Amino acid sequence: MSPPPNFRTVAAAALVAIGLLGAGWFAAQGMAKLRTDDRFVTVKGSAERVVEADLVVWPMSQTVGGDALAAVQSGLDANTATIRQFLTTAGFGDDEIVVSPPRLEDRWAYAYGDSRPPERYRYSNTVTLRTGRVAEAMAALRRSGDIVAQGVMLNAGEEGGPQFEFTRLNDIKPELIAEATANARVSAEQFAKDSGARLGGIRSANQGVISISDRDRGSPHVKTVRVVTTVEYFLRD
Repeated sequence: MSPPPNFRTVAAAALVAIGLLGAGWFAAQGMAKLRTDDRFVTVKGSAERVVEADLVVWPMSQTVGGDALAAVQSGLDANTATIRQFLTTAGFGDDEIVVSPPRLEDRWAYAYGDSRPPERYRYSNTVTLRTGRVAEAMAALRRSGDIVAQGVMLNAGEEGGPQFEFTRLNDIKPELIAEATANARVSAEQFAKDSGARLGGIRSANQGVISISDRDRGSPHVKTVRVVTTVEYFLRD
């Protein structure tokens, strides 16, 4: 015997109601999770280290001018020998001294009449010291006037002067990143506390920018290494 029509109608309505209640419960749970997961705070943390440069690149550019090509070439060779002798006397080896190929400029090639400069030829090169012995290089730098005293005119500022570099960033980077991330978490915990929430897990993290700069103008061999991290943390009720 089949159930009466009224019973079937009531049973169907009950099933629909149960389904709607279940869907509502799951939707409510999903919205609650969405609201919880969608709340997060973005913070930055930084860490710094003061380090000594471990590499010096010191280019010394010089130019000789004149009207006789042979004399200009001879003058450039003599100046190059003077600079090299200065560096070897300071204790640097041939493997730390690099001489660039010479550059010859004929200044009369595209000038005529009164527009011609007084000297036809300009012959130049660059002698570069590249060494990890920073203290010795700085001592030689302080005595660089001896080169000028021997008649060699260095092109001031043309090559930017000596460059002091720090090459061991990978040795200290993990520690700096860890410290910067820890500092970011401290800021996030304070924000969560002030907003009446609890700090959750990490939503995303970005190492950010690593910079190496001179500590100050007077000591370019002393560097400041700075790491800034950006971290997003979930907030919990």
